[in-house]
Amino acid sequence: MNLIPGGRQDLPSKLTEKPPDNNLEAKKYGDPRTFDPDFKGPVVNRSCTDVLCFIIFILFIIGYIILGLIAWVHGDPRRVAYPTDSQGHFCGQKGTPNENKSILFYFNLFSCTSPSVMVNLQCPTTQICVSKCPEKFLTYVETQLLYKNDKTSWTYYSQFCKSPFPKSDRSLSQILMDDDCPAAIFPSKPFLQRCFPDFSTKNGTLTVGNKTMFEDGKGKTRNAGELRAAANRINKILDAKSLGMRLFEDYATTWYWILMGLIIAMLLSWIFLILLRFTAGFLFWVFMSGVVGVIGYGIWHCYKEYNNLRGRQNSHFTIYDIGIQTDISMYLQLRQTWFAFMIILCILEALVILTLIFLRNRIRISIALLKEGSKAIRYVPTTLIYPVLTFTFLSICICYWAVTAVYLATSGLPIYKIIAPAGQCKHENKTCDPEIFNTTEISKACPGAQCIFAFYGGKSVYHQYIPTLQIFNLFVFLWLINFVFALGQCTLAGAFASYYWASKKPEDIPPYPLFTAFGRAIRYHTGSLAFGSLILALIQMFRIVLEYLDKRLKESQNNISKFLQCCLKCCFWCLEKAVKFLNRNAYVMIAIYGKNFCRSARDAFNLLIRNVLKVAVMDKVTDFVLILGKMLVTGCIGVLAFLLFTERLPILIEGPSLNYYWVPLLTVVIGSYLVAHGFFSVYAMCIDTLFICFCEDLERNDGSTEKPYFIAPTLHGILNKKQLVPQKQKE
Repeated sequence: MNLIPGGRQDLPSKLTEKPPDNNLEAKKYGDPRTFDPDFKGPVVNRSCTDVLCFIIFILFIIGYIILGLIAWVHGDPRRVAYPTDSQGHFCGQKGTPNENKSILFYFNLFSCTSPSVMVNLQCPTTQICVSKCPEKFLTYVETQLLYKNDKTSWTYYSQFCKSPFPKSDRSLSQILMDDDCPAAIFPSKPFLQRCFPDFSTKNGTLTVGNKTMFEDGKGKTRNAGELRAAANRINKILDAKSLGMRLFEDYATTWYWILMGLIIAMLLSWIFLILLRFTAGFLFWVFMSGVVGVIGYGIWHCYKEYNNLRGRQNSHFTIYDIGIQTDISMYLQLRQTWFAFMIILCILEALVILTLIFLRNRIRISIALLKEGSKAIRYVPTTLIYPVLTFTFLSICICYWAVTAVYLATSGLPIYKIIAPAGQCKHENKTCDPEIFNTTEISKACPGAQCIFAFYGGKSVYHQYIPTLQIFNLFVFLWLINFVFALGQCTLAGAFASYYWASKKPEDIPPYPLFTAFGRAIRYHTGSLAFGSLILALIQMFRIVLEYLDKRLKESQNNISKFLQCCLKCCFWCLEKAVKFLNRNAYVMIAIYGKNFCRSARDAFNLLIRNVLKVAVMDKVTDFVLILGKMLVTGCIGVLAFLLFTERLPILIEGPSLNYYWVPLLTVVIGSYLVAHGFFSVYAMCIDTLFICFCEDLERNDGSTEKPYFIAPTLHGILNKKQLVPQKQKE
């Protein structure tokens, strides 16, 4: 065999002669590529593709920018940041009379049915802004009785009225009719900038301010249970607040450990990718052993915890017995929890081992592709930093979408509606004007009715189309997200294709291949990338609509409609996966030949069909290897974080004292997986590109002196299942 400098080799044409193609198959799946002596990799002289889609894409982006500007003009995010009183005024807003009153106070919590009503500002009771929440029990009648001897009670009580009064000389009925003051106040604490009752448990009995019974200011004796029934989930909200504070403390204590874990994950991913160039086979089995070992350690730890809990009090309870709890550690004190974990890990261990056994004959293919991919990354190392650029673009798109959505949601003017506590007013839910409401006939026809702020909106064309604009905002967001991924795939494919089609490596590799490929993709193929991402965005939008309809019509659906909807979800999920696979390969063809999206997708599909056996051998096997690499990196960091946060490494290092060790542990594990995924996704795109180029190489060339192969001899011998026979050198 005569090797041409740079890795191209000559093969006897008889040994590599291809059988004649069937004309029908060639016509059905396209004609194979023919030899072109001038083809040297990605085409340099190319023109813009899919110009019409490019124009539409630019127009959508311009419209998206205009939408953001309009939303910015009309929207007011303060409506999200600050609570609003019954008059539509913000609590705590600087430069207003309520600047020092940042908390919302409810006159009559018993009229509120649930905490969600209170959070949404739709509780049928007067709401005012106060500087602090009540700290004691006090009724309006008590302040009248104590006023002559103790004026401080009225001074304290009057701060929770609409406006301060010099003295409490008006009757209770008059106060309630004018809705100037609450009938009673209860000990409360601020949460979500709103005054919620200060619930606590004393000897197993629910109390408010250490009292179980209290006066409601209207001549009735109430208990804490009734107040809790008026806000039936308030205790869980307060528990969530306590949980949130503890989680914040854990993050504040371990943030530098989390950052260190992510840095180690990045270094491990980089080291593994570099080592694959030298010891792909060895590292493959290290991956296998590491995954099996990590899962095995998990099984052993679960069994140890399960065995240690034997005989402990309450450990025999089931998850069903304790129900839903905010304290996760309660589940970890049950034997059933650790037994379930152990069973899951055993099943996972068995699946991994069986998969290795049945795929043992294809491991050589994966190893060869990994070696070639590692070699390509060695010559184009800048590709490893491209995920940072993708992350930056995605962050910009997500932030712009979120900000625009908030401004759209807060667009409009305050809308007030009539709310009657008894719910028997025929004018209820009609709009009203709070400034003149008390002088209208409605207030007389419906005693006790109030004109209360409901939401923000309007009757203009803009306000009527806000839901449509939100849909447009979501659709363009999906389109941009898919475009960012498409741009990354096309750029990486162009860089790795430049490596593959170089006769002498690295001498013939173009300078700055990554930046050159990025420039080509932006300059010539923005329309094609927008076309492919548009198809995905439409599919994803339809899936979101299906999910929305499923949630809205869940109770009114019959079995047939549920079945049809489930079938639609499954079909569109499969369609999305298929389109992603086809787009990925189409972008490779665009990066190489510079054709439009439809032609590139057709050529990629035909090429893969003509090499369907090689695709079946290579595709998921290589993905499996890369997934195992991610699992190993994540598992190593996860085990180290577990030992650190559970203080099981006292000899080496003292771990932090935490409320919930699983909080920073999950953060490190998820973050490590995302870091590893960023590195290995570049590697996966590299292998996919090399495989497409390899199939093209087999069709273009035959290994002879005139048509030598560009691929390495080892990879050709494995994938094409032909042994390279040395050719006698010419004298």
